Amino acid sequence: YYVGGGSEGGSSGSRWRLMKQIGSGSFGDIYLGVNCVSGEPVAVKLEPVTARHPQLEAEFKLYQLLNKTGTVGSPGVAKVMHFAKELRHNVLVMELLGPSLEELFNFCSRRFSVKTVLMLADQMLSRLEYLHSQGWVHQDVKPDNFTMGQGAAMQTVYLIDFGLCKRYLDFKGRHIPYREDRHLTGTARYASVNAHLGLEQSRRDDLESLGYCLAYFLSSQLPWQGLKANNKRQKYERISECKMQTSVESLCQGFPCSELAMLINYCRSLHFDEAPDYAYLRQLLRIAMRQLGYQFDWAFDWIVLRNQICSQPPQQPVMQQQ
Repeated sequence: YYVGGGSEGGSSGSRWRLMKQIGSGSFGDIYLGVNCVSGEPVAVKLEPVTARHPQLEAEFKLYQLLNKTGTVGSPGVAKVMHFAKELRHNVLVMELLGPSLEELFNFCSRRFSVKTVLMLADQMLSRLEYLHSQGWVHQDVKPDNFTMGQGAAMQTVYLIDFGLCKRYLDFKGRHIPYREDRHLTGTARYASVNAHLGLEQSRRDDLESLGYCLAYFLSSQLPWQGLKANNKRQKYERISECKMQTSVESLCQGFPCSELAMLINYCRSLHFDEAPDYAYLRQLLRIAMRQLGYQFDWAFDWIVLRNQICSQPPQQPVMQQQ
């Protein structure tokens, strides 16, 4: 199957060839593709044109905006090459990125070191700050939606999946109005308390979700994971209740630094339309790095683990005694 050609997906004049499916999402499927001329690998998202809530075209335009307005190529924002309606699908061709933080978390036996979490948090915060600076909120901040880059960018954290993004500033630069009648948007595990309560989401909610991601990385399981329920609505209610009953101090108990609890408490204290002090939050993270004696050396846990695996001598077969 080819995409990008002038003949609605046929091979004539096409630019990318689909190789194999590498993922899926609420919109549809993701494929590994290659440029038919250069051989460059890409990611190709396919969304049925009959989708009830199409996302890909809006996502394409937001990627374009973030890459156009950014400085020095907008680190942590994937490049997009193509969008079109072809045959039965909306097609988005974009830069192929590395594994998600959720995948890397599993690779590291579902526990990151404090050093890795703090180094990741610094970049994750910067990605959200940049998105917010352009007038948008993400509304689905979770480990699956942050990935590492490839090649020269393998130590860069990328923010992805803008399908649920929403403008929080109108075109005149005014903040959207406060509302209390919203359905939960995003992933319940990482949603803010206010999102569970049906409040309109704003910058504070993205940052609170970031705090839950960091707590998840440090503890391997949040208190509201694995709750049993008869249906989705009941499960959301149980998660919401547990989240509100769990104090931030209890959530962060046992962590070797108090700065994560301070970050989450700060985010929860923000007013709906208040601009977060990103510099303060970044300072909290860097104070923790310094107090614990860590160097920001890009030696993430998965890199250390891969190096250990690669440096191990091959196992010699054991000779059986006759």
